[in-house]
Amino acid sequence: MATQMIILNGGSSSGKTGIVRCLQDVLPEPWLAFGCDSFVDSMPARMQASQEGIEIAADGVVSVGEDFRTLEEAWTEGIVTMARAGARIIVDDVFLGGATSQRRWLKRLDGVEVLWVGVRCESAVAEDRGVARGDRAKGMAASQADLVHDGVAYDLEVDTTHAESMACARTIAARVSRPPER
Repeated sequence: MATQMIILNGGSSSGKTGIVRCLQDVLPEPWLAFGCDSFVDSMPARMQASQEGIEIAADGVVSVGEDFRTLEEAWTEGIVTMARAGARIIVDDVFLGGATSQRRWLKRLDGVEVLWVGVRCESAVAEDRGVARGDRAKGMAASQADLVHDGVAYDLEVDTTHAESMACARTIAARVSRPPER
């Protein structure tokens, strides 16, 4: 069966978004990209700093509430529905709950062929990238670097500490099973 979805999991500033752009360039078929950042950005402003939505503490620790989880379930279901309808999908996510976050995806993915990719980056390097971006709370990248991988099962892992996004994308693309020739 051909790969229908690629789910990238890594902490903040680990390099997922750059890899996604490169994957869209190197994969021969068109792939749609969806990321947790755009999901958060699409929420009402009042949820972007509330207990019901998402809160980022001064030390960079992220917590999410019930309203966030409800919308996240709908977002996840929508993405999986598009894959079932024939779209090839790349997801850029941050599994704040480690294996629990992966299980939320798994309960919806029955029958969908997924390539699970862990995107690792040394915490100090990710933290420096986050500071350079200017849109991340200090400490967020460092706190997530290992946490998001806790108990998560992957088909493949890449490390962006010293590897460029394109090199990682080519490694991932080599593992994507292709649709049969027509």
